Amino acid sequence: MARHLVTSALPYINGIKHLGNMVGSMLPADVYSRYLRQRGHDVLYICATDEHGTPAELAAKEAGLSVAEFCAQAHDAQKAVYDGFELAFDHFGRSSSQQNVEITQHFARKLNENGFIEERAIRQVYSPVDGRFLPDRYVEGTCPHCGYDKARGDQCENCTRVLDPTDLIDPRSAISGSTDLEVRETKHLFLLQSKLQHEVEEWIATVSDQWPHLSTSIARKWLTEGLNDRAITRDLDWGVPVPADTWPELAAEGKVFYVWFDAPVEYIGATKEWADAAGDGETRDWKSWWYEADDTVRYTQFMAKDNVPFHTVMFPATELGVREPWKKVDVVKGFNWLTYYGGKFSTSQKRGVFTDAALEILPGDYWRYFLIANAPESDDSSFTWEHFTATVNKDLADTLGNFVNRVLSFSRKRFGDEVPAGHAAGEAEAKLGEEVARLLGEYEEQMEALQFRKAAAALRALWSAGNSYLEEKAPWLEIKTDADGAALTLRTAMNLIRLYAVVSEPFIPTSSAAMRGAFALENDTATWVTAEQAKSLDAVPAGTAFTVPPVLFAKITEEDLESYRERFGGAPEA
Repeated sequence: MARHLVTSALPYINGIKHLGNMVGSMLPADVYSRYLRQRGHDVLYICATDEHGTPAELAAKEAGLSVAEFCAQAHDAQKAVYDGFELAFDHFGRSSSQQNVEITQHFARKLNENGFIEERAIRQVYSPVDGRFLPDRYVEGTCPHCGYDKARGDQCENCTRVLDPTDLIDPRSAISGSTDLEVRETKHLFLLQSKLQHEVEEWIATVSDQWPHLSTSIARKWLTEGLNDRAITRDLDWGVPVPADTWPELAAEGKVFYVWFDAPVEYIGATKEWADAAGDGETRDWKSWWYEADDTVRYTQFMAKDNVPFHTVMFPATELGVREPWKKVDVVKGFNWLTYYGGKFSTSQKRGVFTDAALEILPGDYWRYFLIANAPESDDSSFTWEHFTATVNKDLADTLGNFVNRVLSFSRKRFGDEVPAGHAAGEAEAKLGEEVARLLGEYEEQMEALQFRKAAAALRALWSAGNSYLEEKAPWLEIKTDADGAALTLRTAMNLIRLYAVVSEPFIPTSSAAMRGAFALENDTATWVTAEQAKSLDAVPAGTAFTVPPVLFAKITEEDLESYRERFGGAPEA
């Protein structure tokens, strides 16, 4: 089986993330990783908190903590939320780790040796009130492209255009709010992306046919506009230091690398963190996942569209310029945005549903299924409480949860606590087996293609097939005239439950474990269900003891819905 490296965009350290962030990166990466593991592949799923740059410093200042203390606390808080969503990272690291510092500095030295870094004097925003230069996000103002008046000096949140602080109209300090700003000369390191454009274009031409249209179109747009040389250092107190052995003057001035230079390196750094965290007697080879791994590792990245340029153009340029055989991404799965009633989720403006609040309301499986079933793949999709309620009630509570509960409860009531025997499978069961095998094949095909909404639709169809079979056979009527026929129906339905438990695990791991745990099967180590097994529906034989698990999914009531609207608002402006 293949080796699969999976990464998702690193969540910023400056606060708990919203649902849009979850569905645009970490959750689909987790669903895919779980699926690959079940199919027998060797999988390494890596993520980390992105802890450098102005967001960390500004958030720490607001919290009244040192940046190091703030980041440590925020990392643990984010990890607790991701545990609640059951994101099965192999390692969830920190970009402030020593491993990332060392590898980032190594990349910088190599780029410099190869002629792709240049020291330049530039004119930069300086605030006399704050007594310091103001890098990127320390400057706010109006975007010159779209007119958004809360644009930051690195990127406009509204139109996603990458900016420099000096591009902003009516700039102001994000620290003090002062508009008394000056432009002074200072020195910084620049990555000469213009010298690498042709190599990036050649690389993209060899791999982008595997990317979704969104990722390809964003990358090609950047290349068409031309890659500009970009400053990769900043005047901050917190970050990966510029190495003094290569740039002593800049190191003495306290320059650190720009967060978007070191953050992608953290995918490698976090993998080394994972290896270094191995227990006694365990050896983990981190480098084989990243170095000279083109023929042995398939690398898939997940991210929202605003992160796509950095991962399809900027970081590949860095890897190419290093002139070492570091693994470059094979597939970039880009996502559009999940909106909140048509408006953007926003961490900075605290608009929408945030992941910690979501878990206060309902368990992770509710959110996992809804988000993936409505993932913003081909275009933006909208979160509304009404849509969420309808999806939970119809798909989870009625289609799956009710099927499981009524089959097991009815069988226990009429036949006891063991799977009944009854007749041998007949024509209806053969027909059902063929349909289930077909739908399972469709589900596998869509998962392999990273088409998550279509995969969710195929999974939903699998669940519906059980309900259709149950309605057709009607064991509650059948038992009145043919007890063995009713027993066959229930035994077949129980085998469907076990099949659902296995194949639904990437989407709803907790509920899948509850379904699987209902049956006292010995040596039940199967991780997947083959097409032939799906056809036969005999993995749970007669005589197997079973229990009825608690209700898998509770319906959302009108009172619940009203309380959600009251707490979070029914529209962004609310």
